[in-house]
Amino acid sequence: MRLRFLAAAAVAALLTGAGIGMAASQSTAPEPTENDAKAFIAQVEHDLAREDEYASRAAWVQNTYITVDTNWLNSRASAEFNAMAVKFAKEASRFDTVKTDPVTRRKLDLLKRMVVLPSPSRAGAAEELARLRTTLVTDYSTAKFTYKGKALTLDDMEQMFRTLRDPVATRTLWEGWRKVSSPQMKEPYSRLVTLANEGSRELGYRDTGALWRSWYDMPPDKFAARTDQLWSQVEPLYKDLHCYVRGKLSEKYGDAVQPKTGPIRADLTGNMWAQEWGNIYDIVAPKNLSAGYDLTAAMKQHGYTPEKIVRTADAWYQSIGFAPEPATFWERSQFTRPRDRDVVCHASAWDLDAKDDLRIKVCFTVSADDFFTAHHELGHNMYQRAYSVQPYLFQGGANDGFHEAIGDFAGLNALTPGYLKAIGLIDHVPGPEADIPYLLHMALDKVAFLPFGLLVDKWRWEVFSGAVDPAHYNEAWWALRKRYQGITPPGPRPANAFDPGAKFHIPNNTPYMRYFLANLYEFQFYRAACRQAGWTGPLNRCSIFRNRKVGEKFEAMMKMGASKPWPEALAAFTGEHDIDAEALVEYFAPLDAWLKEQNKGQTCGWQ
Repeated sequence: MRLRFLAAAAVAALLTGAGIGMAASQSTAPEPTENDAKAFIAQVEHDLAREDEYASRAAWVQNTYITVDTNWLNSRASAEFNAMAVKFAKEASRFDTVKTDPVTRRKLDLLKRMVVLPSPSRAGAAEELARLRTTLVTDYSTAKFTYKGKALTLDDMEQMFRTLRDPVATRTLWEGWRKVSSPQMKEPYSRLVTLANEGSRELGYRDTGALWRSWYDMPPDKFAARTDQLWSQVEPLYKDLHCYVRGKLSEKYGDAVQPKTGPIRADLTGNMWAQEWGNIYDIVAPKNLSAGYDLTAAMKQHGYTPEKIVRTADAWYQSIGFAPEPATFWERSQFTRPRDRDVVCHASAWDLDAKDDLRIKVCFTVSADDFFTAHHELGHNMYQRAYSVQPYLFQGGANDGFHEAIGDFAGLNALTPGYLKAIGLIDHVPGPEADIPYLLHMALDKVAFLPFGLLVDKWRWEVFSGAVDPAHYNEAWWALRKRYQGITPPGPRPANAFDPGAKFHIPNNTPYMRYFLANLYEFQFYRAACRQAGWTGPLNRCSIFRNRKVGEKFEAMMKMGASKPWPEALAAFTGEHDIDAEALVEYFAPLDAWLKEQNKGQTCGWQ
């Protein structure tokens, strides 16, 4: 995580700089030149880089030690950033018609798109927006639900969801989390939307959703259409998986709990948001076929701890040629939930100084999920360090989907039986008979996630555009969840429910389309890496562990950062110039054929 904040002292320096800022915006100012544009970019990069480390450390403290004071400090820094980011974006727009070199032009364009929630320029708006953002995240991160006399945190409930098979209990926890975490968010979230849209319009966008869609090196409407095209490629595979899982759940719980037709009941999927279904593999596992091992059990048997999981992930990156995490990483990261304070437990990776102060913030237990997440989060760190060689405005992913995909690509490799045997977690690599169980388990997370990854921002796009008003927030949310996922709540929702807010990325205002894109990019990366490694067997059995040649080419792409449009970065590693779901469909093709056989005679889909 890089936080791009600017302190008040830098504000004054920027606005009074020679020929830049307020003076340059006056009506008597001469027409800007290419040299003016370059001078503007140089000063902005200098000041942003100087202030970023300070603000990042303040945010780290607030995330790992939530108090009234750390919330105040984080809100103050966020307000300063938003106010200045809007000023920078407007200032960059002054140079839209100036002819300049491609590097300066790209930096100007990136500068206009760097803010997620632009605050209006009027007095007090940035401070109000910052307070709302901090309040929403704090409400989410400190919520606890009392169950059987015990106050449960979200990660307590997530842990229970992994193995809980009582539909009364799962419904109680599912509804309980939504009761304590999000109803109070509805009003402040609505106000936040109003402020962000006002700021976005000042930048020349219809609304904040259009701003977010502008980040992908194509017009916003074209990007929205491209996401629909990508969904059409994977929707048939998802529906086959949905049909099979629904049938198994009905066998397990009976038609009264989970009907054989229609949507799946959300709380039966082993995940608080029904976004990934891997935790219910025991219910849907194919008869007479076995993956040959239980990764969570193997980790516990071999004495894994949260830190050992992270060290194993670091060793994977080292095996393909990346430098190890610095010593300070192990001293300063948060690997487990502290017992003495509230923290933001949602996993994240941090780069605090654009050099080598890399960290992760997680609340790990010993599980296969966290084994994958460790490889994922360290992927962010490796990307952050790789592009730190770039100028400040290029220190970011080719797009936000790249940042997520790089970690997922590593996680995909980390789950292969060949890798697990190589590091001593399993004794032997199962034969071909294990491929269907392996692919099914993988699809329960990767394929099941795709519609959820798509709909979260589709909901926000509707909210930002005004197509959905606050009175219909929840109704619209469940309409999208039913349309794309075929998921329904376990019972009627209260009139005051704000179920989108029960997902961290909504109160945290983290754009979510990146995760949908990442789930496709990662398979493009994976297939390209396997081809480079000369792999000719089933794609799901390929591992690039210890392949430094592939790692070298992968790191070369990462070092590009945001310096080139994402199609050029994609082509640098894969040879392909557009995102495509074909690699994912190819990876799961053997499973899809098997699913179609299992679903014969079933009524698939949902109305």
